[in-house]
Formats: sequence, C-alpha cells, structure tokens
Amino acid sequence: MEHLFSAVEPYIHEYGAVAIFVILFLESLGAPLPGESALIFAGVLASRGELSLSAVLFNAWVGAVLGDNVGYLIGRTFGRAVILKHGSRIGLTPERFNHVEAVFARYGPATVAAARFVNILRQLNGIAAGTTGMDWRRFLLFNALGGALWVAVWGAGAFYFGTHMSGIATYIPRWGHVGIRVLPLVLAAIGTVVLLVWLWRSRKQQGSPQ
Repeated sequence: MEHLFSAVEPYIHEYGAVAIFVILFLESLGAPLPGESALIFAGVLASRGELSLSAVLFNAWVGAVLGDNVGYLIGRTFGRAVILKHGSRIGLTPERFNHVEAVFARYGPATVAAARFVNILRQLNGIAAGTTGMDWRRFLLFNALGGALWVAVWGAGAFYFGTHMSGIATYIPRWGHVGIRVLPLVLAAIGTVVLLVWLWRSRKQQGSPQ
C-alpha cells in the first residue's frame, strides 16, 4: 500500500482533484489502488490551500459512484463466470469474490451503503451487486448515499483535521494511536445508522395511506 500511494502521490500534486477522480474510478472497478488514502491526502492538501475542497469532494464522489456503476454494468452484463475468469489479473480470486457475493446476498442494499468503508467490499461493490442481480435503481440510490457519506468522512474529515491540527495534537497523547484509528470508523458507523434509519422512515411514510 505504501508503494502504491507513493506512486499516485505525484499525480495528486500535479493534477489535483482530477487525479482523485481517476484513482477512485479505477479503484471502484477493482483496481488495487489506495483510494481511501488518496482521498485523505487530498483533504489534507485542501486544508493547506493547495487544492479546492469542493473540487476534491465532488470529483471523489463522482469518481466513486461512476466507477461503481460501471462495475455494476460489467457484472450484470458479463456475469460471474467471466469476472472470475479474468479477475486474477487484478488479484480477484474466486474465494474472495464468493465471500463478497455472500455478503451482498445476505444483507442486500444495506451492504452497498456500508461497502465504501470496508476494504475489498469497496473495490468490488458494483461488480458484486451486478452479478447478484440487484435492482439498479436501488443500487444507485444506496451507492450514491454511501459514497457521499464516505467522501464526507474521509475527505472533509481530513480537511477538518488538517485545519485544526495544532489544537487536535494536544489531545493525541490522551487518545493514543488506537483512538485515532477508531474515531473515523465510529463516525462512519454513526453516519451509516442515521442514513439507514432515514431511508427506512422515508419508505414507511411513502407506503402509509394519505
């Protein structure tokens, strides 16, 4: 991962938000790229004034969602047999893909929203949804919302931490390294729960008699 990040870092410096779009688009198609690390790095650069935060967030969201939907189209069109046959080129083993498909089959659309925060699921989100025959409209909705939440947590979160680093640094000894790593995951989990509750209440209101 460190080698991959050092390889894409110059492109982020050179092409800015466009590089983030390309990296996240390709990662969403299954390419072994450090999309999450690249987004965090871009958020930090935005906090220094080297990149536009709005451009970073927008390009990251569009790249992630568009890549997932192209992956969905590939999975839906060609099926799992073709995916497994050529997946070894990007490190996609049958065991790994079977595991991802099992998660999607068990938890359905909720997996799409949460997949962004889980390695491997993030890379195979769209492809697995396509091969399992998930309804595209439902996939698009949960994918767009999950992608927005993921971009906000890591992109805007990195921007916030970057602009308030001096104040946050005083609390690091109290939190420890474990706390620093767990905090974003806790925030992501809370955001996912809020998102799912909101969607459930919206569907319930739509289904209730007027």
